[in-house]
Amino acid sequence: MALTNFASLTSNQLTAWSRDFWRVARNMSFINQFAGAGQNAMVQRVTELTKNEKGTKAVITLLADMTGDGITGDNTLEGNEEALRSFDITIELDQLRFANRMSGRLADQKSVVNFREQSRDALAYAMSDRIDQLAFLTLSGIAYTNKTNGALRNASPTAGHDLADLEFSSDVSAPTGDRHRRVNGNDLAAGDTTAVTATDVLKYRHIVDLKAFAKDNYIRGMRAAGNQEVFHLFVTPSQMADLKLDSDFLANVRQASIRGPQNELFTGTSSLMVDGVMVHEFRHVYNTSGALTGTSSNAGAAGYKWGANANVTGARALFCGAQSLAMADIGLPEIVEDTFDYENQAGISIGKIFGLRKPKYNSDHSGSVQDFGVIALDTAQ
Repeated sequence: MALTNFASLTSNQLTAWSRDFWRVARNMSFINQFAGAGQNAMVQRVTELTKNEKGTKAVITLLADMTGDGITGDNTLEGNEEALRSFDITIELDQLRFANRMSGRLADQKSVVNFREQSRDALAYAMSDRIDQLAFLTLSGIAYTNKTNGALRNASPTAGHDLADLEFSSDVSAPTGDRHRRVNGNDLAAGDTTAVTATDVLKYRHIVDLKAFAKDNYIRGMRAAGNQEVFHLFVTPSQMADLKLDSDFLANVRQASIRGPQNELFTGTSSLMVDGVMVHEFRHVYNTSGALTGTSSNAGAAGYKWGANANVTGARALFCGAQSLAMADIGLPEIVEDTFDYENQAGISIGKIFGLRKPKYNSDHSGSVQDFGVIALDTAQ
């Protein structure tokens, strides 16, 4: 019996398969639903490269507010114009690839079609899940050597086998001073993971205070219908559970939502709106549930829990405004199909060129370099 030629797709068919793969991957990706092309998006997506004197780069531009008070009356405006101040954020690019192989004889076209469909879903999930992990680690200022549950990744001795080998991993930076807070009882305090205690859980009052803090520090929200300003708060499932056990939070959701069985508390939705803040529950929000329990000598060390004695399971909620994250999304994924062992085995690989970076700027408010659109809030969970 003649074997099916697995790698017989035409270039047009491969392009269509690539588009279909990326459609599936984007639909699976959590962070993608917050991405857009403009400055009103929480995740600003760049899909084209910009040419400048330094070469071809993926760049987004942050515009600073004007600081002058204008010219009054009939006094001369010409020659007294204020120059727009902009900050170009360059996003390093790299490729992430996955592949799988089907062992055994490819006896008919049906097996080829089934393998392609199964590979598409498996590869799409792998790609979207890793991009989600990288996005939340980047926003949180946590190195790619960590998992999102606080455990350290197993380092490979082979170059290029770790997420930390990505070109843009070196741009991951800890939250800046004015963008890092922690729950301290009923209040907010300066961020310090070693100061988090087991009772410092997230409550409704912290969301209210955090929104006020963000506005006082000139973090711009997304403009929604009616020109309303909206922010996003990302929490772990455990942090969301703590909120749902807070009577003030429950009362707010009950009063603000529709009555009856369609109320968000009854439907079990993973997103709830309170006080102009959309609270989203997501498993890849950084936490230390998988980190090691240590002693005071391990306090603040990577791979360990938080608190003065490294024994508190903590989580880093992310309060996000516009342009919190920059994402370079360059071109369609590259699909390669191949056969092995005289066409008895088949494989599919997928490669995607992209990059991530948390924008920073020189804040007029503080006079120092700060994260542009995100505040990290450390809590117990």
